Amino acid sequence: MNTTFTKKNYYILIAGILMIGLGYLLMIGGGSSDPNIYNPAIFDFQRITLAPLVCLIGFSIVLVSIMWRPKQKE
Repeated sequence: MNTTFTKKNYYILIAGILMIGLGYLLMIGGGSSDPNIYNPAIFDFQRITLAPLVCLIGFSIVLVSIMWRPKQKE
């Protein structure tokens, strides 16, 4: 039986899912336990720039894992 995904596809897919998870973990925090106190840490580089880029890279890796096709042997 031939499957569309190979072992390499699954490894790439898992790497992409881990990158997405890392991006979401980088977005956590920066809030305040008291709603009357402003915490500027919510708008730092990690949460505004780095975390979305890591998620975007992760989604790109997942797309590559779906589109990856091994070279055909002649």
